[in-house]
Amino acid sequence: MVVTPRRRLTKSNAQFQRAVRRLPLGVASTFRYWGDDRTIYVDHGKGGRTWDIDGNCYVDYRLGYGPAILGYADDRVDAAAMRGMQVGGVFALSTERELIVADRIAKMVPAAELVRFSNSGTEAVMAALRLARAYTGRESYLLVEGGYHGLFDAAMWMANLEEWDHRSNSDPEVIPYGKGIPQVIKQLAHLVPMNDFQRLEDMFRRNGSSLAAMLIEPIQGNCCGIMAQVEYVRLARKLCDEYGVLLIIDEVKSGFRVGKGGIQGIMGVKPDLTTFAKAVANGYPIALVAGREDVMRHFRYGGASHGGTYTAHSVSLAAAEECLRILDETPALETLAGHGSNLMAGMTKILDARGIVHSYTGHPSMFGLFFAEKAPDNYRDWKTSDYTFYDTMAYHLHDLGIIVEPDSREPWFMCEAHGTDGSCLVDTLKAVEVAVDLTLEQLAGPA
Repeated sequence: MVVTPRRRLTKSNAQFQRAVRRLPLGVASTFRYWGDDRTIYVDHGKGGRTWDIDGNCYVDYRLGYGPAILGYADDRVDAAAMRGMQVGGVFALSTERELIVADRIAKMVPAAELVRFSNSGTEAVMAALRLARAYTGRESYLLVEGGYHGLFDAAMWMANLEEWDHRSNSDPEVIPYGKGIPQVIKQLAHLVPMNDFQRLEDMFRRNGSSLAAMLIEPIQGNCCGIMAQVEYVRLARKLCDEYGVLLIIDEVKSGFRVGKGGIQGIMGVKPDLTTFAKAVANGYPIALVAGREDVMRHFRYGGASHGGTYTAHSVSLAAAEECLRILDETPALETLAGHGSNLMAGMTKILDARGIVHSYTGHPSMFGLFFAEKAPDNYRDWKTSDYTFYDTMAYHLHDLGIIVEPDSREPWFMCEAHGTDGSCLVDTLKAVEVAVDLTLEQLAGPA
């Protein structure tokens, strides 16, 4: 019998009871609520680790959903941010650093001919879709099932697989993520399954002439890191060209993480527009829309509106300048991907020794773990799969000092600090081994 680890959350639980009286669910984002007695409150983070207010230390593979690509409180980026603070903050006017950062982005991403800054991934995608509509004069758009493009009404549509008969020839009903989303928007949103070439062609044949844009995450950052096949993305590029539709590649999570040029660089596909956010400034709030000059020039008076009081904030810009320099000029990306590869290899050794079938998807810098012989390559296959083992193991990992998302939708994110601190790998694999055994014991039930 494996000894169940004990983790004290006395202070976090007390903080929750105080916070829930003033904050819905006791948190500032619904996804930070992990239960009345399991929601943690952070004291600080450094490198690849996070400490909660009870003093528990965790190797963190959530990394705020990916922004801390170098690690928390990176000395180089924080020093740059301090220099940005001395500029003065918010002017609602421009500074020279905007062009410096935009030039770096254009150097790293060939498709980024022109750049506009935003504050969050959601804002960037909103702006990109508005721009596509302004450029094409069309209103409808195409989403890929399982993709996540932020919390705004136009993007919050999903396939209802709970009530779908997968043996039927019909597609699942399109429904909103939650309440408060106007049904009238539904008529503009179309969905297709990932990696189904025929359905993609059929969709364009039926609706291509009315589509302003197709939005796709070639690595689905909110669905386990499931990847699009390269030929699927290339087909999307071809069909968009054929029907006059703008291809928007959403790299909010994959951009500047899986490679200097993002997933589009790896796949060799040039989008019309791209959105970036998470890894741009190592956690400082900044995002951007980048793309073709003739399209981007429609951000103008009389064209597509774009702006924001806090856009291109001096602190975030300075942090972005240094973070992108590090990613572009040092081996940071190789270091963090190397840690991911070593981690997957170590977990495979543990799981193989116990005869547990498993697989991975995504990229070594942001990968998904599945307890199946073959990882799913689309949302429908993931949603109808059994992820009980993963979800159970994730809770044990928390108690053992490893932070991962408590369900299998979110990939494991790597940072440079994981790779430079060898103890992160050692501590993680020790915890995984115990968590796997605890999960086996728990799912087996009473002897």
